[in-house]
Amino acid sequence: MEDNLLNLNQDIQDIDIEESIKASYLDYSMSVIIGRALPDARDGLKPVHRRILYAMHKLGVRASAKYVKSARIVGDVIGKYHPHGDTAVYDALVRMAQSFSMRYPSVDGQGNFGSIDGDGAAAMRYTEAKMTKLSEEILSDIEKETVDFIPNYDGSEMEPDVLPSRVPNLLLNGSSGIAVGMATNIPPHSLDELIDGLLLVLDNKDATLEEVMQHIKGPDFPTGGIIFGKKGIIEAYRTGRGRVKVRAKTHIEKKPNKDVIVIDELPYQTNKARLIEQIAELVKEKQIEGISEVRDESDREGIRVVIELKRDAMSDIVLNNLFKSTTMESTFGVIMLAIDNKEPKIFSLLELLKLFLKHRKTIIIRRTIFELEKAKARAHILEGLKIALDNIDAVINLIRNSADTATARAGLMENFGLSELQANAILDMRLSKLTNLGRDEIESELKALLEEIERLSKILKSEDLLENIIKEELTEIRSKFKVPRITEIVDDYDDIDIEDLIPNENMVVTITHRGYIKRVPSKQYEKQKRGGKGKVAVTTYDDDFIESFFTSNTHDTLMFVTDRGQLYWLKVYKIPEGSRTAKGKAVVNLVQLQADEKIMAIIPTTDFSESKSLAFFTKNGIVKRTNLSEFKNIRSIGVRAISLDENDELVTALIVENDDDFLPNENENDESQNVEILATEVEADENGEPISLEGEESGEKMLFIVTKKGMCLKFNVSKVRQMGRAARGVTGIKFKEQGDEVVGAAVIESNSQEVLSISQKGIGKRTTADEYRLTNRGGKGVICMKLNNRTGDLIGVVMVDDDMDLMALTTSGKMIRVDMQSIRKAGRNTSGVIVVNVDGDDVASIARCPKAEDDENELDEGETSLLEE
Repeated sequence: MEDNLLNLNQDIQDIDIEESIKASYLDYSMSVIIGRALPDARDGLKPVHRRILYAMHKLGVRASAKYVKSARIVGDVIGKYHPHGDTAVYDALVRMAQSFSMRYPSVDGQGNFGSIDGDGAAAMRYTEAKMTKLSEEILSDIEKETVDFIPNYDGSEMEPDVLPSRVPNLLLNGSSGIAVGMATNIPPHSLDELIDGLLLVLDNKDATLEEVMQHIKGPDFPTGGIIFGKKGIIEAYRTGRGRVKVRAKTHIEKKPNKDVIVIDELPYQTNKARLIEQIAELVKEKQIEGISEVRDESDREGIRVVIELKRDAMSDIVLNNLFKSTTMESTFGVIMLAIDNKEPKIFSLLELLKLFLKHRKTIIIRRTIFELEKAKARAHILEGLKIALDNIDAVINLIRNSADTATARAGLMENFGLSELQANAILDMRLSKLTNLGRDEIESELKALLEEIERLSKILKSEDLLENIIKEELTEIRSKFKVPRITEIVDDYDDIDIEDLIPNENMVVTITHRGYIKRVPSKQYEKQKRGGKGKVAVTTYDDDFIESFFTSNTHDTLMFVTDRGQLYWLKVYKIPEGSRTAKGKAVVNLVQLQADEKIMAIIPTTDFSESKSLAFFTKNGIVKRTNLSEFKNIRSIGVRAISLDENDELVTALIVENDDDFLPNENENDESQNVEILATEVEADENGEPISLEGEESGEKMLFIVTKKGMCLKFNVSKVRQMGRAARGVTGIKFKEQGDEVVGAAVIESNSQEVLSISQKGIGKRTTADEYRLTNRGGKGVICMKLNNRTGDLIGVVMVDDDMDLMALTTSGKMIRVDMQSIRKAGRNTSGVIVVNVDGDDVASIARCPKAEDDENELDEGETSLLEE
């Protein structure tokens, strides 16, 4: 007993547990990396896929054969080659048969092999499978010693280490897998494009990625869709890593009073049923508005998901929200990692193409050697038969007089100089070969074999012949499996914005005192005759009223300037569209305003060019000009636009073309910017009005400021230099009366233009700009409109454009559209005519808008126009 214990103690070894765990984990990691999760860079297959195809090849279930039970195939795979569970093998076989998973399926399945809705395949005892014609090309020439064979898991069988594959399967069908510490995600591609790229690399060994991408445009997913942007593709092809954005392909169908969005193709690996559930959930939670119904009308012909919209919904906005919030847009993260020489490596596109060509070259060399040796062996036999036929009588006598086969064989070898193989072939030769016809057949076959041997020998000696064979085989594959590209590629994702999906339409944007904003197509406001009562533009709360409105296009950018001097911007199409009477949406939900911050001016612009400035006008008469390019990159919290004095407010801000050279903004912390720039004091005439400047009439643009009490001032833009964003500005106008304040401003490009003035009670007039004298800024101005109790205070001014209409808005929310040509011209020191019948209401604001498509002056039923006074 003691002796046994002693022996046991002698067998015990001290092992460092940390080193043991490291070694075991490393062995496990390499087993997963090499043996399970990652594909081989040459044939593009993981071990399980390679074993499935080889087992089907050995079973003889080729493309022309009958289907066999999937269970039979799985049984052979796990019994002979793959020491893992049958579920893993069957799942791999199922994926190889799914047309929505593989660009070119390598298994032809019969039965339920799952669906794009995520439905699982039927049990393997119910489904059948066989090889496709493409998978036959992957295994082509495997019997010709083209690849190495290795023992299987128990040494009872031999299996191929790699398949000879005539097609670039790794890029063709792609691959995905997660190993230990690494992962691969290679997208599928078009076979035609891959072969064109391979042929280019064969012809030009120094071909660049740009040249190759003239042929290989990008991934080609089996479910189609649209790839937005080549930037991610180029990065993936260059480095082996990249991100490719894929969107569903859709089209819009028009129905009476509403649109219908139809999804035709989905991004790769998107579950259709889950997508429909996702859309329904977002609609239920009101995160996406405008959808009334979602239904799946897909059939054998293809995918068709129908999204019906509500009557007033814009299909482009809904579609964009779907892209933003659902898997209708997804990102495919490319990681081109594969096994090469038993090591995992990330490859570029060119490296994978060259590696495949190297693999094909190796296969063709080995195949050629095999065929050459076989041809030589057959030629050797035929040469022996020819010798026998040339000496047929002696051969027959020798065989007849021999005691046995061994003696005859030895006699033939000794007397005629034959090898043992040749002697055996002569002894096995049929008597029919002794005829003249048999002699001709042998000589003809020998001649052909000698020519074949010469051809094969030349192939092994010539690189050009070798590459020509590769080209011929690739061209043959392309013609045999020609399939057009499915996935569309749009050149530049950065240039593809929501705007590309939204029509550029004229909109009327309104904002109320309480901060509700909306946009309405301007065509909803029909033009009326001068003096018309207008239509209700918005339904407001009892304590709310329309504070401002303007016209713009959906693609324009809105700049919001607040009472705190902050500037924010927002695209017009991001403002919810509503009906004429809708209240709109709180602007605080669209722009991140601070607590108690109020929007004072909204300025639309199409760009942020350095050739333009943003001119600010405050209630106390301060003017400031800042280059528009200063506002092109706005953070969500906004930027400082102007520093306001206490008790001062921003009235408006206008974009003006720069006549002076662009001057870089000074340091915004420089206090000199907030110091009043010296202005020439203007001499006044007997009426207290400034004397006009002499010699100042030029092509320079002018700023025009008007006050509540009907005064105005016109001066050159250059009188206000460009300042930094945080500057205060300079004095633009001084007030003649106490209690007066700036109510509006305009930019005058030439004195031939006309200024349209509107008063509180709807009285307006057109006046030529040259009637207002050009002065220095800082003066008290001249009379703009003669005011009285009938007119009320001055509301504002706009520049007349006969190609535009006037939009006037009252404090009760009524809006009227008037043709500017119908408004009478009048002198500077006059009141004007009735433009808007306020009917006890007041005009809140005015703006210009594009002419209505219908040029007829229509009236609402029951409304009458007022006569000119």
